Amino acid sequence: MLTEQRQEEILRLLNQKGSVTLQELKEYFHTSESTIRRDLNALDKKGVLTKVFGGAVRPEGRVMLREEQVSQRRELYREEKNRIGRYAASLVEPEDFVYLDAGTTTGAMIPYLTERSAAFVTNAVSHALRLAENGFRVILIGGEVKAATEAIVGNEAYVNLKKFNFTKGFWGANGASPSSGFSTPDINEAMIKKCALAHTQQAYILCDSSKFYHTSPVTFGGFEEGIILTDRLPDESFQKYENILVVP
Repeated sequence: MLTEQRQEEILRLLNQKGSVTLQELKEYFHTSESTIRRDLNALDKKGVLTKVFGGAVRPEGRVMLREEQVSQRRELYREEKNRIGRYAASLVEPEDFVYLDAGTTTGAMIPYLTERSAAFVTNAVSHALRLAENGFRVILIGGEVKAATEAIVGNEAYVNLKKFNFTKGFWGANGASPSSGFSTPDINEAMIKKCALAHTQQAYILCDSSKFYHTSPVTFGGFEEGIILTDRLPDESFQKYENILVVP
């Protein structure tokens, strides 16, 4: 494969996944680490990716407008989401009043929840059904259904949500960046996320490592407003943030 073709394919993979590692690129192209490093250095100089320790990520300044359907996102990073979801579920304690945001990573918590005395409020239709089927007390807020994410959004949802006060809350995010915080593509969904965040004592952001360095159009929380649960740090520069927890 020609150098130009390989670099184009690296960018295609990066656009699809959000981040790539040296190891996976070596295996994908069946080539040496030094060759991949040269490619990443060249692409970094062009400003089309950001080279980090052990791989590369999308440039932080790029705003990601696209939002996949829930059915598509469920298949992405399934193992990482399950790890994060299992750990997050273990944080729910007796008598907790929990907000559970819409999203595939928050949804990964549901099979691992065991604390029956906890109560849940959610803006996700599918989450509410699964929680109820598993015998949990659950409140589904009212409002407009957004088909792409199966989330309840809009002014009615916002008004319903304002009356609650949560002991714990768990959110998903399309992007997590030190400069732009936690972000999502849709302003109506961001409004609901931000409202619930403001009414929660302890906030957790469930964020697989592909979401770091991403920026979506609307910020709903600052980067240090909650504890970030993730599968790995994208690079060593994130070690300085005390609110990031890599789950076992």
